Amino acid sequence: MSIDISTARKVAHLARIAVKEEDLPALAGELSAVLAFMEQLNEVDVEGVEPMTSVTPMRLKRRADVVTDGNIQAQILSNAPDAREGFFAVPKVVE
Repeated sequence: MSIDISTARKVAHLARIAVKEEDLPALAGELSAVLAFMEQLNEVDVEGVEPMTSVTPMRLKRRADVVTDGNIQAQILSNAPDAREGFFAVPKVVE
């Protein structure tokens, strides 16, 4: 698929990119090259290949999903710059 100058102008407008008139032919060529590469990728046989999220097969460490009562309020509030009556204290932002 080949992109002409008017299509490149429209794409630049939709992308809110300022492109000078003399740069439009180069942009059209670059967009055409991108589309040609996408067409080339469509020719690759991927039958039976599972999608992957990483090039190395690994699983993230997971903790056990156990419901607890927490009971660490003092530890959490020790990180706060200001805590009062068991809650985080923040400055008033709306008068």
